[in-house]
Amino acid sequence: MKRRGICLLICLLLTAAAAAAETGGENMEEPLVLLQSYKKEGENNPLYTQRFGADPGVMEYGGRLYVYMTDDLIQRDSLGNVQENTYGSIRCLNCISSDDLVNWTDHGRIAVAGPGGAAPWARNSWAPCAAHKQIDGQEKFFLYYCNGGNGIGVLTADSPTGPWEDPLKGLLISRATPNCADVTWLFDPAVMVDDDGTGYLAFGGGVPEGKQAAPGTGRIVRLGDDMISLACDPVALDVPWLFEDSGINKINGQYVYSYCSNWQTRGNALRLTDGAIQYMTADDPLGPYTYRGELFPNEGRFFGLYGNNHHSIACLNGEYYLFYHARPVEKAMGITGNYRSPQIDKITLNEDGTFRQVVGTMKGVAQLKPLDPYQEVSAATQANQAGIAVKVLNGVRFVEGGRGSWIKVAQAAVGEDAKQLRVIAGSREGGELLVSNSLSGELAARVQIPAGTELGTAFTVPFTLAGTEDLYFVFDGEIQFQSWQLLR
Repeated sequence: MKRRGICLLICLLLTAAAAAAETGGENMEEPLVLLQSYKKEGENNPLYTQRFGADPGVMEYGGRLYVYMTDDLIQRDSLGNVQENTYGSIRCLNCISSDDLVNWTDHGRIAVAGPGGAAPWARNSWAPCAAHKQIDGQEKFFLYYCNGGNGIGVLTADSPTGPWEDPLKGLLISRATPNCADVTWLFDPAVMVDDDGTGYLAFGGGVPEGKQAAPGTGRIVRLGDDMISLACDPVALDVPWLFEDSGINKINGQYVYSYCSNWQTRGNALRLTDGAIQYMTADDPLGPYTYRGELFPNEGRFFGLYGNNHHSIACLNGEYYLFYHARPVEKAMGITGNYRSPQIDKITLNEDGTFRQVVGTMKGVAQLKPLDPYQEVSAATQANQAGIAVKVLNGVRFVEGGRGSWIKVAQAAVGEDAKQLRVIAGSREGGELLVSNSLSGELAARVQIPAGTELGTAFTVPFTLAGTEDLYFVFDGEIQFQSWQLLR
């Protein structure tokens, strides 16, 4: 990372030297040392690195994919040592979205459980999934989540990013729900809205003693027209070697139920492996389903760190993608404890409608289209970063960074007409944003932000870059960065 920043560092050192010469050598600043990303250059996985994010549940809306995730939090003992993730302190969900699958907009944390959350009665919020549907002529959004391992709640909103409300003030599915009392783990929802507008929710998991081959703990239910009630009793699914992590999709006219296999599959006749994503198909969403094959082996086979496997299958522009989690950020941080980050790889369908097995990669998928820099772009839209945090103050979302922090935006369609860069930002102590097409490129713009500048202040500066380029925003000082836009 330092090597790739040499040219930018030289430029800054020359500027500092010139300023020092004018003042007799006073106020010579330390060289700007760029912070190192947890994500390697040329790799589009993981999707983001400023926080962890597990159990991705994916919803398409308006040509974008919205990814909702468990907000893994690092747990430490009294001496500060990293402990194994117990999930017990997780009370928020994370949300990101993209229409090009490389630049992801971080919409921040969703406060769900506990004091200050949308559902203060809940203890936890894990493994979300989301859907949208028109009800009474208005598009409504539904976010389902686990209250630990003992029930499923639902939040509603008028947009895919909230604000979210709890319409039931309690669980949608609980131990009192018919045919659910004996489900070992009453969690891991997956939702689908069929072509006729009917919603279905799959859930459940766990392996009763002696029932590894046929746990009997998977369920699916038809939702009411309002998406927050049940239209029938949950139906038991016959799912071989089930562990957890239900998925439900409709692909080429067939219903696809997918899930994670358990860790005791050795010697099975289906030749499926431990902790892997399996799939089944049916002609009716309530089943019965027929086993078809293994879609994705455990992520440890590709990345070296094994753990629970949790996925979603999503479609954008007629192409299918597998979202899953792995542990590359944890690895880059030099810690271990099953702290997970979201990734994506493409799904290929065979002519007979079956899936080719997905290979997990760090490269991920190619960018679907260039980013439009002439529309206002949230500073929380990034392909890579180092040293930043996404925060919200008085309803305003912004990126905060210090000296050496940076943001990368992949493949912006600058063209030949860009004349100026408009930035919305603030700074308590003062700083500069330095803009280039690489961490070793020449500066295309620099934005000076005086100390005491309030968040929401606009700055417009000359911009000198053309073509379709990556854009890097480097922080020289403490800055709250809200958005940017190129002007012709």
